[in-house]
Amino acid sequence: MAYKQKLTFGVIVATRNIFNFKLAQEGRRKLLAELEKMDYETVILPADVTPTGAVETLDDARKCAELFSQNRHIIDGIIVSLPNFGDELGVINTLKYAELNVPVLVHAQDDDNDKVDVKNRRDAFCGKLSVCNNLYQYGIPFTDTTYHTCKIDSDTFRNDIRRFAAICRVIGGLKHARIGAIGARPGAFQTMRVSEKLLQDSGITVVPVDLSEIIGEAQRIDDKAGIYITKLQEIKDYGNIPAFIHESKIMLQAKLGLAIEKWIAENEIDAAGVQCWTSVQDNYGCATCLSMSMLGEKMLPCACEVDVAGVISMYMLALAAGKPSALLDWNNNFGENRNMCVCTHCSNYPKSFFENEIEISNLDVLGTTLGQENCFGAVKGKVKSGPMTFFRISTDDTLGCIKSYLGEGQFTDDAYGMDGGIAVTKVPNLQMLLKYLCKNGFEHHVAMVRGNVSDILVESVENYLGWELYLHE
Repeated sequence: MAYKQKLTFGVIVATRNIFNFKLAQEGRRKLLAELEKMDYETVILPADVTPTGAVETLDDARKCAELFSQNRHIIDGIIVSLPNFGDELGVINTLKYAELNVPVLVHAQDDDNDKVDVKNRRDAFCGKLSVCNNLYQYGIPFTDTTYHTCKIDSDTFRNDIRRFAAICRVIGGLKHARIGAIGARPGAFQTMRVSEKLLQDSGITVVPVDLSEIIGEAQRIDDKAGIYITKLQEIKDYGNIPAFIHESKIMLQAKLGLAIEKWIAENEIDAAGVQCWTSVQDNYGCATCLSMSMLGEKMLPCACEVDVAGVISMYMLALAAGKPSALLDWNNNFGENRNMCVCTHCSNYPKSFFENEIEISNLDVLGTTLGQENCFGAVKGKVKSGPMTFFRISTDDTLGCIKSYLGEGQFTDDAYGMDGGIAVTKVPNLQMLLKYLCKNGFEHHVAMVRGNVSDILVESVENYLGWELYLHE
């Protein structure tokens, strides 16, 4: 799926017969107009299919459910709107019969204090409680709006819709997600173990491939092939490559990137963990970081060291934020400032994650043992200051669950004299977070994305996925 640009919502506008159905008709028009202005597609019963143009009776619900079922392949979420009290059974029967298993947003419209006579009163404030009570009874998770009731043509509701759309992207992206495992995890890193069965229980499939297949494909690419020549230029345009880097190393990197991209496309992969050391350096002659960075920039996240749980974390952040995410190590203290640390990798951060100039050169630490001549492809730079969200999932075989942690912090512009991808990071109560990670067996890798999107992931993880979550504040 990667990042779906345009979402489609199934829309249920409800009414109840003792209230003025013209309020529902007006609400329908306003809601559809707002969604169109916000560039969302909709699936809704034609106004002339039911007596009121809204959903109320069992017959209405069956018709709406049938329409939703016919469009299940395009509906990303369902918006329930109550312009008046709304019939709770009309709503719940539609959802029950449609069985779409997508996020649901419940909205109710404000009453105006000067319009509460019999003709104009809405009572949606009360009706929403009845609808939500039924959703709870039927075990259907749903998302609430910021306020219990609000006007359709308000900034508050527009922001609620945008937030809901991001939740739909996360849940839709994970549904039937295919995560590549390119090569074996490094033997020295048992921290990268993951339970494919626990992931499969949440609909996530891990698709493995031996690294030799990727290397073999790379070695078969013709030097005169058009896609190869294009990839060479794409690499040279991506960042600054020092003059001492030999052209042959850039050529190796271009072919490796094409081989990975081909396998990803052929296997419909949404995100991937890659065996980034030491086999590829020893047996092929370059690093994988650059290829991973360039894929991440295209909203196809790639994680180091075949960190499958890590790349799923990256994928979820990218879907929530609509921008490339990165995988970092919780790596160094920052002097004696206990709420700051340095997060690093060699690195494979996407270019836009830095928001600074980058250099494409050799791996530093690994280069000392594997040979600098075998280690071209590291994307180096200092991550620019700004707000960020961090997130990590982990499969816990002992507890039989997927667990996670989530929080927000800042990248800072403080200098730090280390090579690679450097992100000087500030997190409130960092020591408390680190104690939690140690005590609960979390890995040293963490996914991060620019911007504050923790509220989207809280709703996605706790409400719709049912995973364990620690929210750090």
